[in-house]
Amino acid sequence: MTSGPQRLPGVAPESPAGLVRFNTSKDSEALAVLHEVCASAAWGSKLLDQRPYATVEALFDASDAAMAELSAEDLAEAMAGHPPIGRPKPGDPTSSREQSGMAGAPEELKAEMLELNLAYQERFGHVFLLCATGRTGEQMRDAVRERIGNSPGQEREIVRTELGKINRIRLTRLVAEGA
Repeated sequence: MTSGPQRLPGVAPESPAGLVRFNTSKDSEALAVLHEVCASAAWGSKLLDQRPYATVEALFDASDAAMAELSAEDLAEAMAGHPPIGRPKPGDPTSSREQSGMAGAPEELKAEMLELNLAYQERFGHVFLLCATGRTGEQMRDAVRERIGNSPGQEREIVRTELGKINRIRLTRLVAEGA
């Protein structure tokens, strides 16, 4: 008879329960959870293939490395999983939580964000992506105003960085909650 949770080789004994659960879940379940973090199939496959993770930091490092390797098509797939700023997906608590800085914004600011989102999308061919967690509506507006003048190459790398930040926040929730 064993006492306590089963330990995986190479996994730190103090690993959060959510990380242990992620490491030991079926591939199909883990892939579904990863898809909720990031819509890129390539990113999710890379993280899945490297399980088990000894620490949360190892999971973050793998996420960052996978994000750095994504092709333009993979980035587009990842971005497609994100609603425009100011318009979270109905019924999606994640996008609502992440964009909460726009929830109480004045109607004028919401209308301006809609116009800026459309102008950005027209210029770059994809949704304006920003790690919105903790940002006010005004900060989000200022970010799109600033970034709309970037070159497509500059913007692609900024988007890659912002996606990496979002993924880390979502992975933190995953290992904390184990969901």
